[in-house]
Amino acid sequence: MTPRFQIASALLLCIGALAGCSENKSANAAGPGGKGGERPPAQVSVVTMKKAAYPLTTTLPGRASAYQTAQIRPRVSGVIKEISFREGSEVKAGDLLYKIEDDTYAAASAQAEASLRKAEASVPTAKSNLARQERLVGSGATQVELENARVTLLQAEADVAVAKANLRSADIELNLTEIRAPFEGVTSASSFSIGNVVTANQTDALTTLRRLDPIYIDLTESSVNLLRLREAIKAGRINRTDDQITDIRLTLDDGIDYPVVGKLDMSEMAVSETTGTFTIRAVFDNPDDLILPGMYVRATVNVGTEEGYLIPQRAATRNPNGELSAKFVTADGKVETRTFKESQVSGNNWLVSSGINDGDKLIVDGFQWIGDGAPVQPVDAKVNEKGLVEVTAAPDAAPAAQP
Repeated sequence: MTPRFQIASALLLCIGALAGCSENKSANAAGPGGKGGERPPAQVSVVTMKKAAYPLTTTLPGRASAYQTAQIRPRVSGVIKEISFREGSEVKAGDLLYKIEDDTYAAASAQAEASLRKAEASVPTAKSNLARQERLVGSGATQVELENARVTLLQAEADVAVAKANLRSADIELNLTEIRAPFEGVTSASSFSIGNVVTANQTDALTTLRRLDPIYIDLTESSVNLLRLREAIKAGRINRTDDQITDIRLTLDDGIDYPVVGKLDMSEMAVSETTGTFTIRAVFDNPDDLILPGMYVRATVNVGTEEGYLIPQRAATRNPNGELSAKFVTADGKVETRTFKESQVSGNNWLVSSGINDGDKLIVDGFQWIGDGAPVQPVDAKVNEKGLVEVTAAPDAAPAAQP
């Protein structure tokens, strides 16, 4: 046997062996019946739909502002003698903030008091003169002298009234040399120090006092949304009373939920000509001064309730037209996509009122890799407050492959 013939024979034997292996694998894969096994349906987590009344919420941007703000200015002129507060600290209503030199004001008060005493001293003499003229009017005293006595008494009493007013004014100015906190709050840095000269009602404030507990949150809402809300209420789709916007929750700038629930304080009855928005002001307790004026927040406002079905945000998408869509499991265990033209916000969910029936199974997990018409195996689950899917029931066993 020639070498060339030996090589050719060896190649033929290798090809035959490989073909045999391939046929064995195909036969094993096909099974005894000679047919390929079908892929089992994919498991998907589903939530069973149930119609109920759910709260409607809207998320609004807002800024914090102090409950009370006062720029502290002097009402009398003088030299600052004392600063009685620590900058940036809390003070109580009536606490002394600044003390202005009061020597000249104390002297003015003493002078006014002396003038009052002088005026009061002339009143008894005027009264005695009038009484004497009244006794003598029938025995030689003229009517003119009697009238003059009466005028003298009136002038003396008027001088007393003027002196009392001057003393009161002097005492007020003397008291105003002590600048006190008009309400409880937190002070800012002092713009003046001891020895500085200040003037009455000057432009520059000595310090700023802010009350932070409670605190205001100024929210902005578009006029378009306001009109839509009123239309829905009028049509009866939303159940709400005029004072129902009371449950307001905050999310701080760092994403942390503020633990205190706020209440509506007022709603501006005018729309901004530049932004097309109106202002809603809420009030929150702020015992730990966690919220500071100027801080950005997001508020979730409860605007009423509506009958419908909840679709978690994780289970929904938006099509190019902006319409909400979600995937459901049909009665025969296949996937279908439904589109909803109208949807409302309810917490971390979308609320829809049509296109769903009680008992429909919404796919909340595993829908990203399946298309319409694909067979699936639903597994009962629920979505917790954090948006995570929790399986509540074990999946049914997949049917065994038939020979």
